[in-house]
Amino acid sequence: MFKKTLLAAVLVAASATAYADLVTPTQTETFTGVAGNDSTKEGVSPFVFDKFDESLGTLTGVFVQYSLDIANGLRQALDLGIDKQVTKLTQKDGFYKNELVKILLPEELQKVDKALRDIGLDNLADEGIKALNRAAEDAVSEATPIFVNAVKGITFNDAKNILLGNDTAATDYLEGRTKTELYNKFNPVIKNSFDKVGADQIWANLITKYNAIPFTNNVNPDLTDYVTNEALKGVYTMIAVEEKEIRNKVSSRTTDLLRKVFALQD
Repeated sequence: MFKKTLLAAVLVAASATAYADLVTPTQTETFTGVAGNDSTKEGVSPFVFDKFDESLGTLTGVFVQYSLDIANGLRQALDLGIDKQVTKLTQKDGFYKNELVKILLPEELQKVDKALRDIGLDNLADEGIKALNRAAEDAVSEATPIFVNAVKGITFNDAKNILLGNDTAATDYLEGRTKTELYNKFNPVIKNSFDKVGADQIWANLITKYNAIPFTNNVNPDLTDYVTNEALKGVYTMIAVEEKEIRNKVSSRTTDLLRKVFALQD
């Protein structure tokens, strides 16, 4: 019910703004009369029009401030998610020891993992999974500048729709505007990271051993593409975690602006 009231208020304020744009100074003078002249327009006192214009200006000012608060509040919430949650992913074990985002093997390689464990190569299989997660942790540091630019670009219309959207509306907005650019940034970093942490060699060894097992079909997956997409999923998952906290827990709204803006969607 409150959301409908809020939308109605936005429409009223928007209409007032549109009216203000339509009424030129000349038109206003026609209604209010020349300064010092007590004449009326069709029996209506100039005082009435002066007060109307004054009230309209006040309403327009309130609308502008309200718009800025919502946009800035959403930016602050996303910045908090990026700073608090995405930063965690860049640390050692940020992916590997976080069950929400830990990168597991692609379906094609799950049989490799099982076969290696069946013949006693558990440690080798564990190293293979760890290498995938280390590469993702390496790449996520590239995300922050791209996110910052996307957050800066939030308009009032974006912010209004996000505020009145679902629990991950802000994260969905961010994903829609950054995913392609992030993929292009992450992919070469992950490829280089595979080289740095030895993931390419580990998996070449694993796959060679698996392909040498009798009666198995050879596999050769594109691990760089797979880990890039899994890293992206992890990033958006963690931002969504913070967004849900802010939307649903007043205690997570740690600034006056967050409290003010998100109270509107409660």
